[in-house]
Amino acid sequence: MHANLHALGAIALWASLAALGVTLQHVPPFLLTGLALLIGSIPAWSALPGLLRQGKLPLSTLALGIYGLFGFHFLLFVSLRLAPPVQANLINYLWPLLIVVMAPLFLRELRLKPLHLVAAVMGFAGAAVAILGGGSDPTATDGGWHWGYLLALASAFVWASYSLLTRRVAAFPTSAVGLFGLVSGLLSLLCHLVLESGAASFAALSARDWLLLTLLGLGPLGAAFFLWDYALKRGDARQIGVLSYLTPLGSTALLVGISGQPWRWSIAAAAVLIIGAALLSTRAR
Repeated sequence: MHANLHALGAIALWASLAALGVTLQHVPPFLLTGLALLIGSIPAWSALPGLLRQGKLPLSTLALGIYGLFGFHFLLFVSLRLAPPVQANLINYLWPLLIVVMAPLFLRELRLKPLHLVAAVMGFAGAAVAILGGGSDPTATDGGWHWGYLLALASAFVWASYSLLTRRVAAFPTSAVGLFGLVSGLLSLLCHLVLESGAASFAALSARDWLLLTLLGLGPLGAAFFLWDYALKRGDARQIGVLSYLTPLGSTALLVGISGQPWRWSIAAAAVLIIGAALLSTRAR
């Protein structure tokens, strides 16, 4: 139960990611991600020297952390550039479904039951309703194929596999997530210099931008990762995967709230599907 509460804490913080991102949409995505990840890693800096000195973090584990935090955001942001963002975002939200379905493949002590599959499908349906029905222009689509869709699917696989593989590697303290964020943030800033060379620089950021970046870093791109790591190490990955479908629901609800758009029937429908999926998953123990 405590693990699920930590997972819900991470999910609540991730739900604010889109709302904060909208207010910072003028900041290049890799610059935004790099600075936010660096800020989010700050609370763990004091523990990092001891962690490295005592050799508690094998290079393979560090590579896994970079694979998860950097790989996920890199693939996601590129997919959002190449494909219609609403559809790409929807495909990216396959990661909770992948966590549920792939859990027995990565964690041998777990078994997938029919109710888990039903709950996963219900959860994805709720996520689809929340995203496609709650956006500013849910009909915006050109109906064509985009290679960005494959990158969005790849980003979903990266986050799902990272989340499950943290249970397969040698035990490491949650503070190590700070090192994952630190290195991933530096790599994101490198991508900014290489891929966004013509975009706004650090000097163009206002005091308000830095305040919002701090909230973004300490919340959805900081504390959320520590809570998520704690939850996955102590909870049932199948249940946590289904609970994760609350993220697009909360994200869409917040976006509707801050944009002043009227509430849609889709928000209520998504809530019923997602909460029903979470309840089903708890009965599948």
